Amino acid sequence: MSGMQKAPYQEFAREKLGFEFENIDLLITALTHRSYVNEHKKSVNEHNERLEFLGDAVLELAVTDHLFRNFKEPEGILTSWRAALVRTESIGATGDRLGYEPLVRMSRGEKQGSDRARQQILANAFEAVIGAIYLEKGYEQAEAFIAENILSKLDDILKTGSWRDPKSHLQEISQRVDGFTPQYKVLDEIGPDHDKVFTLGVFVGETLMGRGTGPSKQNAQQAAARAALEAYKAMGVKSTKSVKNS
Repeated sequence: MSGMQKAPYQEFAREKLGFEFENIDLLITALTHRSYVNEHKKSVNEHNERLEFLGDAVLELAVTDHLFRNFKEPEGILTSWRAALVRTESIGATGDRLGYEPLVRMSRGEKQGSDRARQQILANAFEAVIGAIYLEKGYEQAEAFIAENILSKLDDILKTGSWRDPKSHLQEISQRVDGFTPQYKVLDEIGPDHDKVFTLGVFVGETLMGRGTGPSKQNAQQAAARAALEAYKAMGVKSTKSVKNS
């Protein structure tokens, strides 16, 4: 890759990460999906999976350390908070906000793939970028990046209760507010048996509170529950969970 081709990556590092890479190839590799290597075997021989492996570990350590030091909740609660912070949707959305998708090198087929596949690629690239920052600047810089882009979402996660299992959280709210247990019904299913997509609705009493789509009924139920929770949120219904800081 020529210096001119590398320039956008260095610009991204300066503007979004706050420093320049001495080894810009680290960042370029972090933003290279396996599919791109498969299409460019003669010119590219390294993708981001090893950096993703490293970055995932750094991310988990930084989030775990922050939660342990700042909250007195039991292990199970802290584990749920951590899972909410680092789940694919959360870090994929962070990738959207950072705007590095145009720099992610992937195959033509992946570029035309589903939103879910694209979100997974962005999430993996985010973890790989953490790995690259760790190798380039050390743990302290990687931790600062995680604090700014991931831990900054914690207050909102706690206020909305989105860290909870959506179905359990919805049941608690629907029983408290409306006196009904949510019921899930299949609204549609399309595709061949090996690649079905399900759409389910969640009803509270006779009211359709949310609908969700997924590759399994369980995934669709979770998506429907999240949609219903957003509907309750729009109605001004709040989570009742209290949080104890250290």
